[in-house]
Amino acid sequence: MRSKFSVHLFIFLFIILIAYGTIQNPFSVNYIDQLKQESIMVSKMQDPLYEKIATEAKKYEKEPIDAVADKVWKAVPGYNGLEVDIEASYQKMKKEAVFDKHKLVFRELEPKVHLEDLPPLPIYKGNPEKPMVSLLVNVAWGNEYLPDMLKIMNKHDVKSTFFLDGSWVKNNPKLAKMILEEGHEIGNHAYSHPDMKQLSAARIKEELNKTNEVIYATLEVTPKWFAPPSGSFRQEVVDIAANLNMKTIMWSVDTVDWKRPDPQSMAQRVLGKVHPGAMVLMHPTSSTAAGLEQMIVGIKNKGYQIGTVSHLMDESRINFGVTLD
Repeated sequence: MRSKFSVHLFIFLFIILIAYGTIQNPFSVNYIDQLKQESIMVSKMQDPLYEKIATEAKKYEKEPIDAVADKVWKAVPGYNGLEVDIEASYQKMKKEAVFDKHKLVFRELEPKVHLEDLPPLPIYKGNPEKPMVSLLVNVAWGNEYLPDMLKIMNKHDVKSTFFLDGSWVKNNPKLAKMILEEGHEIGNHAYSHPDMKQLSAARIKEELNKTNEVIYATLEVTPKWFAPPSGSFRQEVVDIAANLNMKTIMWSVDTVDWKRPDPQSMAQRVLGKVHPGAMVLMHPTSSTAAGLEQMIVGIKNKGYQIGTVSHLMDESRINFGVTLD
């Protein structure tokens, strides 16, 4: 019995000795590899190129911006931060052994608070640090102006978000499909262009559901953005839309094109008010059809990209928002 116990004890101690030796033995493979890695890292850090990259990297650091529930602007989306991937940048430059800022490798840093983390609130604009603008086209009439507007957007490679009235989609399926086929985003604009603020909860649900149903039946798309007709809503409207997986979209710049203003004056007024993260409200009218190209060119000349609401609300950076030249 004592002999058996001694054998077990010997085996146990032998296993412990091997395990300990593997960790501490200066001649073990793992230990040698670890020393090699540490030596390589020390060598890199002593390389003037590596030091230069690490120093320059600090110039491009940008902290991520959390989404916020603002008292004035309500829900404002977040925006990714930015940092230089020093190791990846070093690997790209070490062959020539010369620092080249155009070979810097960047990575984005997500904010802690996202738009989805906020309570249901209307959205009036994108993040003010994002150099992008969205064109919101509310469609319940104006069929005759849509082809020209689509042609202009296509010419300038612009994708917009079209908020479609449900009854309009039912009566104009070909035009609705044309908008989608041009690559534009589709949103919900209620079914009968009602004053949403005055409707009962049941009617609000009916207007939103009915529109989503006809849009899906026609385009096989389910909207995730809702634009209240005439911008009229109350908090319950926002809550009901949220329960249907849609966020409520407003605007920060208005063309007021329904008043049929002079196209050039309208475009100049919009360009005077446009800002990073702006959402520009428009409709298919004669004024917008005639002034759209001027607005698009002017917005781009100000250094802004033009994208859909989904692109504007996304936290990703545009070309990293870094000026290297």
